[in-house]
Amino acid sequence: MMSPSPTAWPSADGIEAALRAAFAPTRLEVIDESAAHAGANGLSRGTHFRVRIAAPALTGLPRVAAHRLVYDALQPAFAAGLHALAIEVLRD
Repeated sequence: MMSPSPTAWPSADGIEAALRAAFAPTRLEVIDESAAHAGANGLSRGTHFRVRIAAPALTGLPRVAAHRLVYDALQPAFAAGLHALAIEVLRD
């Protein structure tokens, strides 16, 4: 399987749009941490992100269940090269 071209890698804006569409969050922050992980593949963007999110759909869920929903919403980004995602589910 070929890797996507660097221009096709996920972006903070794309991840934010997907999460807004899936959850209508009350708070959302997407941080591209790829530059800190630019080792083996040489890429400095689009591979490692941190998401901080508060959304009614995630309220009251166990941590693993909330994380699964976020991962599910971002499956296209993972297919496009997203390698690592740190998730912080915030409480309003």
